[in-house]
Amino acid sequence: MLYGIHVLIILISFVIGNGPDKPFMLPFTKEPERTLAVREFSLENRYRNSFVNEVFKDNILLTVDYLTGAKIDPKKIDWTRYDEPFDHKVILNPGETFAFHDDVLPNYEGKVNKTSNAHFNSVEGFRFSGNLVGDGVCHLASLLYWAAKDAGLNAVAPTRHDFANIPEVPKEFGVSIYAYPGKQTKDQVQNLYITNNKEQKIAFEFIYDGENLKIQVNEIL
Repeated sequence: MLYGIHVLIILISFVIGNGPDKPFMLPFTKEPERTLAVREFSLENRYRNSFVNEVFKDNILLTVDYLTGAKIDPKKIDWTRYDEPFDHKVILNPGETFAFHDDVLPNYEGKVNKTSNAHFNSVEGFRFSGNLVGDGVCHLASLLYWAAKDAGLNAVAPTRHDFANIPEVPKEFGVSIYAYPGKQTKDQVQNLYITNNKEQKIAFEFIYDGENLKIQVNEIL
């Protein structure tokens, strides 16, 4: 009985809300999702030097912005906005492939549907740590690789990040990323390739709480 009353109230609210001069609109319903994997690390623990850590953090969050299609003016980046939490998603349809950058191995040519849309250089606004421009993006790629492997996706990282530790990420999931014009052979093997081998869409959800970055891999049912 209570259920019937509840449904009636909802229907009445639809009629009142839309009215005779308004189009009838059904409420938005979110697609159901099933979480396959969750991995996270602290952006306050990327490097022992506080200045370098801040560079790593900014470069990681800037890459997420590029990856999720944000409009970025490299000359007018407001780094303070990366103190604010966010929740962004990237969707891979069944059979689609993501590459961390667009210089890909020959067997992926013409098969990549999404990339980070970035090359981690100063022209695109990435910061210099004193060692490299774009330092820190390997940490993001490694977290993404770890989450994708946990989710059972087809994830390939040809070059491991054995030359340096990545805090909070097991060594076997360390990924080396490099993108520089004219260095195709070097670039292609320092990339990350993830293919959705599921029958459903896959959502990579990037959740930042102001300190920790979480990557949640969801299957859209």
